[in-house]
Amino acid sequence: MAPGGSALKEVLESTSTGMDYEVKIAKAEANNNNNKPTKSGIAGSGKYGMHSNNGVYELLECPVCTNLMYPPIHQCPNGHTLCSNCKARVQNTCPTCRYELGNIRCLALEKVAESLEVPCRYQSLGCHDIFPYYSKLKHEQHCRFRPYACPYAGSECSVTGDIPTLVVHLKDDHKVDMHDGCTFNHRYVKDTWSHFHINPPIHVALHSNLHSVLQVFNCFGRQFCLHFEAFQLGMAPVYMAFLRFMGDENEAKKFSYSLEVGAHGRKLTWQGIPRSIRDSHRKVRDSQDGLIIPRNLALYFSGGDRQELKLRVTGRIWKEE
Repeated sequence: MAPGGSALKEVLESTSTGMDYEVKIAKAEANNNNNKPTKSGIAGSGKYGMHSNNGVYELLECPVCTNLMYPPIHQCPNGHTLCSNCKARVQNTCPTCRYELGNIRCLALEKVAESLEVPCRYQSLGCHDIFPYYSKLKHEQHCRFRPYACPYAGSECSVTGDIPTLVVHLKDDHKVDMHDGCTFNHRYVKDTWSHFHINPPIHVALHSNLHSVLQVFNCFGRQFCLHFEAFQLGMAPVYMAFLRFMGDENEAKKFSYSLEVGAHGRKLTWQGIPRSIRDSHRKVRDSQDGLIIPRNLALYFSGGDRQELKLRVTGRIWKEE
């Protein structure tokens, strides 16, 4: 909300005493309570229902960044407020009247906020709970409707969204291969070992010259990300394959998967639970939660002159009963 809006002008731009300021906020709060919608029940830790965007709620929007303000809420001598983060950004000068801010706390507004109930910021994504003002941030950190980060490895992709949005994004923007089925049998090929250093993406050749670091499998109506890459584990170069589930951790635990690689009468196997994409690619990799293949063994499995990576990784996904 821009400075100078009607609600801010009525309450915040008053040059009256602090007591007059409190009285005006109290009146606005009373009007808010009269207009508050009836709650339709309880859902989780918050109440289910819609929240009316009213004057008091708008007063809690910082006029600089437009985010909701949390203690300490600062004000200038004329009553204009802003959040603590923006106080440093504006160099201790009120952005509305240019007065020096000083260290005045707006205790009245902080107190009013305690009585408010506000919707989750992810309401448009499906969360219809409302929460006490000061409980909102804690809920949003774990809200099951919060957007997922792009699971693509090897880039600093900043795209977020729900699962259908990310599936389309992976396919269209990262050119990730999509597969239907709960089993996989892929050959990973790399012609030149000199390209492998610390943390590079490994190129994956699937029966042709098609290259990728990630495969997505549609299985049981859900999506799974199969990663394969090379990196340094201590001083030793290794290769690692692991699976991530495109959904929350509690849903991921309903599935299991296995991976296998081998040749010449020898094999390595791995069985585990796919990690949620809530855990970053780097976090899963650094925890070594997957099939790890030492370089020497990978060369042995590759056969030939041991100068080219040729690994066939097989596996399957199943649902736990």
